[in-house]
Amino acid sequence: MTHATTPAPEGSAITVCEVGPRDGFQNIKTFIPTARKIDIVNAMFAAGVRHIQITSFVSPRAVPQLADAAEVIAGVDRPADAMLAALIPNLKGAERAAAAGVDAVHTVVSVSETHNLKNVNRSVDQSLSEFDAVAALMHREGIAVEGGMATAFGCPFEGIVPPENVARIAKYYHELGAASVSLGDTTGMATPATVKAAIQAIRAEVPDMEITLHFHNTRGVGLACVMTGLSEGVTHYDASIGGLGGCPFAAGATGNICTEDLVYLLQESGYETGIDLEGITAAARLTQETLGQTLPGQILKAGPRLRRYDPQLTVTAEG
Repeated sequence: MTHATTPAPEGSAITVCEVGPRDGFQNIKTFIPTARKIDIVNAMFAAGVRHIQITSFVSPRAVPQLADAAEVIAGVDRPADAMLAALIPNLKGAERAAAAGVDAVHTVVSVSETHNLKNVNRSVDQSLSEFDAVAALMHREGIAVEGGMATAFGCPFEGIVPPENVARIAKYYHELGAASVSLGDTTGMATPATVKAAIQAIRAEVPDMEITLHFHNTRGVGLACVMTGLSEGVTHYDASIGGLGGCPFAAGATGNICTEDLVYLLQESGYETGIDLEGITAAARLTQETLGQTLPGQILKAGPRLRRYDPQLTVTAEG
């Protein structure tokens, strides 16, 4: 059974959630000074970003890079309309996130049993059952719950992930009172066809559930999958500054789709993001300088398509 969808018209508002300070930074081995993390997040705010997955309240032993989670949240110049989310693995992480003053927590379970075992050493159902207490706490605190799913479009260990498994977890999150579900393309296995199938499976099961799409660009089709999401009426997308990202527990994983490249695509396609392309590119440049490595984003290298160059400074062919 297919579910009829209406594509968002051009000019529609698209929400871009920046996940680089969490998803990108967690893979950087050299500790980034807390003050510089704060500078980068503030540059994102200055560019118009209002949804940020700013950090993760995981064990500092597991991810030393994010040991300063509370300090980063306390130190940023937080706009009144900003939505700060943090990834949490369990109830303890949720308690720390609530104390730090987040607006939302992001839980994650893998749709694939094997990947979930590798990622958190639990079965899928064990992970889901542990979110009951998290959801109860967040509802008492007035903090939104974003239900995340890893390997939503394919697993490096199991291969194809059935769309009905994605829909089953979405229904569970819905029953917990989650504000949305996020479909994570952990190792870049998504294709336009698998994206469409997953979206339609969720809508057939829980038609009123808000969907966020979180693509990686492992095989170069991340933005093509965004176009599929747009055609299905999805208006929420995750992206990472400069194309940083990847999962340390998934073989072959590379970076997320790039924030500035996504903003460019959406704006050139007639959508509104509220994000200034020049400003978010400047934030990417600051990130690149901070890390001392070339980031994979294309707009960072080439600039927007209508950038003008002085012909007097360009070599003229001879002969």
